[in-house]
Amino acid sequence: MVLNKQSFYLVQNSSMNNSRSKYIIAVFALIKLFAPFIFIHSQFELHRDEYLYLADADHLAWGYIEMPPLLAFLGYISKLLGGTIATVYLWDGLFGAGVVILAGMIVLQLKGNRFAVFITCLSFLCSGFLRMNILFQPNFLDVFFWTLSTYLIIRWIDSDNKKYLYYLGICFGFGMLGKYTMAFYIVSFLLAVLLTNKRTWLLTKHFYFAMLAGLVICSPNLYWQYSHHFPVLHHMDLLTNQQLKYNSRVDFIVSQFLMVLPSFFIWIGGLLYILLNRDGRKYTAIAIIYLGIIGILLFFNGKGYYAAAMYPSLLAFGGIWFSKLVTKKRAGWLRWAAPVFILLVTARILPMIVPFTSPDQLSSFYRSIRIANPALVWEDHKQHPLPQDFADMLGWKEMATKTANVYRSLPDSVKQQTMVYGDNYGEAGALSFYGNRLGLPEIYSDNASYVFWLPDHFTQKYFLFVCYDMPAADDFFFNHWRKREILDSVTQKYAREYNAKIILYSQPDDSVRIIAEQHIQQSKKQFNF
Repeated sequence: MVLNKQSFYLVQNSSMNNSRSKYIIAVFALIKLFAPFIFIHSQFELHRDEYLYLADADHLAWGYIEMPPLLAFLGYISKLLGGTIATVYLWDGLFGAGVVILAGMIVLQLKGNRFAVFITCLSFLCSGFLRMNILFQPNFLDVFFWTLSTYLIIRWIDSDNKKYLYYLGICFGFGMLGKYTMAFYIVSFLLAVLLTNKRTWLLTKHFYFAMLAGLVICSPNLYWQYSHHFPVLHHMDLLTNQQLKYNSRVDFIVSQFLMVLPSFFIWIGGLLYILLNRDGRKYTAIAIIYLGIIGILLFFNGKGYYAAAMYPSLLAFGGIWFSKLVTKKRAGWLRWAAPVFILLVTARILPMIVPFTSPDQLSSFYRSIRIANPALVWEDHKQHPLPQDFADMLGWKEMATKTANVYRSLPDSVKQQTMVYGDNYGEAGALSFYGNRLGLPEIYSDNASYVFWLPDHFTQKYFLFVCYDMPAADDFFFNHWRKREILDSVTQKYAREYNAKIILYSQPDDSVRIIAEQHIQQSKKQFNF
């Protein structure tokens, strides 16, 4: 009878703990949901990459040069909902909240208490994921599907139930439709299966059927890649030549700490808990997956943030580790000291993470620090007033408005013979995003996936060109236009596109059409389009 009563109280306390833990998860999920609306100052606009992804949404397909199709599909829904910036922010908030919930569920699955849930959620919220979840980019999809995959693997380890393996295969499939870096996780997962007692599942049909389910889900994109001569390889080649070859492996390692700087000790503790703790070693597969991903990225000289999607899972294990630590004698003070430390560090670095105040105020803050700030160094290796990502969120509406003003000032007969063209995908994407409201025609470019949408024939007599760098003096195409007028420029001084020109070319000679059509054919031919 006493045992029954004790069991009753244990079950009741466990139920109350779970209920309160879920309340904590819900509160942090709501904060994360509204973070994009809270932490972006009204003077900032969408990022240059976001304009491209939203342009992809106007041309739904099973793939694009720069990414798989899932993000474009979400952008398409945003446009059905009105196509405002708020409808774009919605996805960042929703998927960010989803990761909070998954991280909390991992803690609960590991039998963590309320404090473990709290410190995990706080650590995720106070990190570089604040920035990642305010940008409509494939990265937030990666974080969600990697964290979901980890949760499913933990459930599979705990239950040895084949249904979680099938769920995992499905998750892999959708993850590949979100971002191709899901492949790093999948390869590392297969390595983890080989190196742990889960290898026995390799002798069952369910393992292969589960992986086949994922393959079937992403197969339309794989076929699209095949039929277009694998644009992803073209994209990776450009990325390697323009960016990755300059990466430092030391900087890669350092960035792993910077991404979750306020709570770096939590994820490190989580990794050590898996590797060294008797209870944690049950989940060695998760550590192998993480170390496998780090190894792959070091080998290929990947960017530091490519590994970011693993940290919500490690933070969950870190929450378990830290909650056990604070229950030990003389360590209880860490229960309040750690959250205070995390919040204070976050407050200090917040201006580096999110553009929560005006460009002028941010620039003044950076100057007041009076020390070299690596966050202000752009791809040109020079210091600038704002971080590059923030500068990429300025000047676009001004550019589109001024381009539209120039276009509307043209006689109707001229408008019908005018092509509006963005030199890079940011310019073209911003013109496309604002264009419908401003009266611009379809926007063209030969950059990124815009190459797919170029017309086969060039018949225009006027060329309204938006560019950051002026065409070279010996440019073969532009030298065949007899008249060039620089009609306006971008004046937002903090914008990366500051001083970008709006140029009207006219009076083409007979060679312009031939040169343009040859260029279009060659650009499309490399993708068999």
